[in-house]
Amino acid sequence: MRKEKKLDIFSEYLPLWVGVSMITGALIGNVFPKFAESLGNWSIANVSIPVAVVLLFMMFPIMLKIDFKGIADVKRNSTPLFVTLVINWAIKPFSMALISYAFMRYFFAAFIPPELASQFIAGMILLGLAPCTAMVLVWTYLADGNVSYALVQVAINDLVILFLYAPLGKILIGVSTGFPVPFLTIFWSVVFYVAVPLALAALTRRYVVRSRGLDYLEKHVIPKFDPFTKIGLLLTLVLVFTFQGKMIFENPLYILYIAIPLSLQTYIIFGIGYAAAKMLKINYSEAAPSSFIGASNFFELSIAVALILFGMNSGAALATVVGVLEEVPIMLSLVAIMKFNGKKFEFKAVRRRS
Repeated sequence: MRKEKKLDIFSEYLPLWVGVSMITGALIGNVFPKFAESLGNWSIANVSIPVAVVLLFMMFPIMLKIDFKGIADVKRNSTPLFVTLVINWAIKPFSMALISYAFMRYFFAAFIPPELASQFIAGMILLGLAPCTAMVLVWTYLADGNVSYALVQVAINDLVILFLYAPLGKILIGVSTGFPVPFLTIFWSVVFYVAVPLALAALTRRYVVRSRGLDYLEKHVIPKFDPFTKIGLLLTLVLVFTFQGKMIFENPLYILYIAIPLSLQTYIIFGIGYAAAKMLKINYSEAAPSSFIGASNFFELSIAVALILFGMNSGAALATVVGVLEEVPIMLSLVAIMKFNGKKFEFKAVRRRS
């Protein structure tokens, strides 16, 4: 009998840890307002030093798991990657902009001040622009999918992020909110939070693999760094909610207003990936990560950019954090859906491109 795959205790109870971090930060912000103010003033060029440090710790271990050598093998089965790229960059950013605009400007307009609604929209767009990196490997593993192929998809998407995140962010946020996003600000944010840790991780992988071997990297090095990502994420949330505390206590329904369109977007994007994989006769092992990677979000990058562009006490930062809160329960439901329908992806011949 095959043993049921499970999440580690951090991932399984991520909504709980996120909730505890949010409450802790909100309490700190309300009980010690002077401390929160002094911490917020510790910045260089509008970049919070405490947040910058914890975010860098958070990003490096994620990038360390990526093996770019696997990209060369994707030519033998490129259809799943094609589906992923189309969904992530031709559909998801625009659908998120449309859904967030509809909810914030029309459905919830009577409950949210216009300026704050614009910030919520901006935060959700930043989430929609960032396809998942690390967590998609977890969802693929739980769904019995091809984790190796998911790693290739993640690597290529990280490279695409370097080129498309900034221009699409500037355009979509500008059109949806009227906020003049400085292109260089968002560009350097991507460089700092994606390119730098990606380069450092690639150099670390190369050195360790050459000196000690791949097995040593995967069994000893990566596990040692992995806790930094989890600790960094929770510390970031504590810091964010230290500055969000007053607004949360006064308007707790804001979290619900943000979660509804984000949840709808997640199920829609998963449905598109699921339908495309079935229509193109992609086998289950690759259909799973292709369906998950667009539905899940690279929320670490989204949080970082929202903090730099709008600040820690902004609605945009809050929107990206809510994305973390609803991520795990929704994605676990999608894993269950995918596994339940696994037999529908058993095809006699696999479509491949040479």
